[in-house]
Amino acid sequence: MARNFETKSASVEATKAIGEALGILTQPGDYICLEGELGAGKTVFVQGLARGMGVSDQYVTSPTFAIVNEHRGRLILYHIDLYRLSGTDDLTDIGFSEYPGAGVAAVEWPERAAGLLPEERLDVRLEYNGEEARRLIFEARGERHEALLEGLCQTTRW
Repeated sequence: MARNFETKSASVEATKAIGEALGILTQPGDYICLEGELGAGKTVFVQGLARGMGVSDQYVTSPTFAIVNEHRGRLILYHIDLYRLSGTDDLTDIGFSEYPGAGVAAVEWPERAAGLLPEERLDVRLEYNGEEARRLIFEARGERHEALLEGLCQTTRW
């Protein structure tokens, strides 16, 4: 099983395509953490993820001020942005431990959740690799997310 995978994206659409390929493979309970600097492409990746889950990506925007946006497709996508949180007490207020339930959680800025993230998850790090180019580094934690990453590796065309 794949535990780590790295790929490159040359454009916004390529980053969305990688997210879409992952979204097609998602199952209830999948937990995806997205790390990277401001503007690295986390929300763009989630737009692709949503598209792969049957959600129109035109409705997927950063939930920075709402903290959680729900998108309905094949599964419910909970797009969570922790950037504006002032502390882990805020996570209790939004019911953070209850996500994703029967849906899929995509969490931007997961480092702000301290030790409250589930042990089993897929970590995705997006790094600048040029003006529009990005390097995406995937790390699977747990059997289900290893299988998810393995599926992505097998379907990758990049």
